[in-house]
Amino acid sequence: MIDVIKKAILAGVGAAALTKEKAEEALSDLVEKGKLSANDAKEAAKKIADDGKHEFETAASKVQEKFDELVSKVGKKQSDRIDALETRIAELEARLSDQDSASSE
Repeated sequence: MIDVIKKAILAGVGAAALTKEKAEEALSDLVEKGKLSANDAKEAAKKIADDGKHEFETAASKVQEKFDELVSKVGKKQSDRIDALETRIAELEARLSDQDSASSE
């Protein structure tokens, strides 16, 4: 499960790097063609990078929240199961004790 999450995050990072690369390429082409000044290209590249970083951080936060929620649910189920088993063991011990007492009489 953790491996799947790690792979998804790494895929997201890879996609972000590829997108940044493509954006830089497109901006460079616009500068070369004279349709965009170098300063405007730098500002656009910074905005794209900042927006991408913000989106990545938001997505990473959501993944962490879901992961924590899942771990919590699994932990709760295990705790409930352990409690049920402890109750069952206590009941069986009591029955066994009653049987020992009855056979001693």
